[in-house]
This record gives sequence, structure tokens and C-alpha cells, in this order.
Amino acid sequence: MRRANRDPQDIHGGQVIPDTSTTNEHAPGVSYFFAVRPDSRARVEIATVAERLKKSQRFSGTPVGIDSLHLALCPAGRPRRLQQSLEAALRSAAAEVQGVCFEMTLDTMMRFTARDGQFPFGLCADSGSSSEALRLRKAVAAAQLGVGLQVSGVSSFMPHVTLQHGPMIDAIEEAITPIHWQVREFVLMRSFFGQSMHEVIGCWPLKPPPEPEAIDLLDELANMPELPEFRDYTNEGEPR
Repeated sequence: MRRANRDPQDIHGGQVIPDTSTTNEHAPGVSYFFAVRPDSRARVEIATVAERLKKSQRFSGTPVGIDSLHLALCPAGRPRRLQQSLEAALRSAAAEVQGVCFEMTLDTMMRFTARDGQFPFGLCADSGSSSEALRLRKAVAAAQLGVGLQVSGVSSFMPHVTLQHGPMIDAIEEAITPIHWQVREFVLMRSFFGQSMHEVIGCWPLKPPPEPEAIDLLDELANMPELPEFRDYTNEGEPR
């Protein structure tokens, strides 16, 4: 069953943007990707770490605004015989994803490989969160394939939240006080090349994790194996 898009305005103050594309190709200077976003408390904690980094390292760069913080999950795939517009295909794919809520934990700050002359800094997820994020990434990629969009390099993935982009400086990698939030949804974002601007154009909830099975203690006791007969050794060996 397909799930309707949910307006993310309640949680993140974003706005769902209508589909303006009429072709099945990327418009010049525009790209799309799926992401998860930290809640309000985690955003404040991330911004605090970013400010500390800026002061301690004393380098210039373009920071990511607190309302634009996100963890990129999966890019839009390359079109393969699409029967609808690109944005419509991405929305259709997202509606088919069957994902489960999970906790995201960021515990390491590091600089990433150069990209377009910039060296982004970000906060990386721990191993448990990375595994859950990769599972969701694979589900999103598989759903895209179903609507004619091919995503390559699905398993090559280091989940992180970018803090800022800047010029080359010394490599940095250090542990931070872990930042946690519960991932309850994923979003589709539209970005514009050369601009620090992203638009949320769709939002889909994840299912709550399954409840642990209740244990029937009476049933457990009834099915326990019989214990061997207890033998009293306390008086053995005593004179009669």
C-alpha cells in the first residue's frame, strides 16, 4: 500500500514544494537527493559543535545553516526509460519504501576528501547507525530502480552531516560527545548548484519498530523440562 506524503512543516518548518519538472532529466544546476534530518534538539547540538570547530581551527568557509542540516541518504538515480517526470518518479519510488525507525548517533568529526575544490567537514555516524542508514539507502535505491532510476555505488556510503565547506586545511578527525536523534522519516530534497539552498519537496514516514513479544510466564513454566528428583545428601555417611 502506498503512503501519502506527510507535510514536514510540523517538525522542521519546511514546506512541500509542488512538482515543477516536466521532463525526466535533471534540469541544469538542479539536483535531487533523499536525506534524513536531525530533530530540533540535535540541530542545536550539531550547530554548537560547528561553532566550536570554527573557533578552534580558525579557518574560513561556508557554514551550513542550522535549518539546512541533513544527512544525505541516497542520490537520485540516472533515468532509464522513465514514464513520468523525474520528480514524479522520485516521489513514486519513495512511496514504495518500507523502512523502520532507528536511532541516529553522530560521534566523530572529520574532514572529507576534496570536492570541487572544497573540503567539507562533517559529523560521522557510529557503526550501528551507519548500518541502519545503509539499509534505508538500499531500500530507497531499490525503489528507484522500480520506477526506472539507476543508482550506482549503493554500498559505498559514509553517513554524515556536513557542517561547512572550506579551503584546504590540515586533516582533522576527533571524537565528539555523541549526538542522538530518532529517525522517523526521510525526505526528498531539491538543491541548486552554487547556492547554499535546499528545498524539501516530499516527506515520508518510517514505520515504528516492532514491539517485543510478550512472554507468557505460565506457558513458559508449563513447558519447562521436569527437574531430576532431588536427593538429600545431608545425612549420608553418618553412623546409624
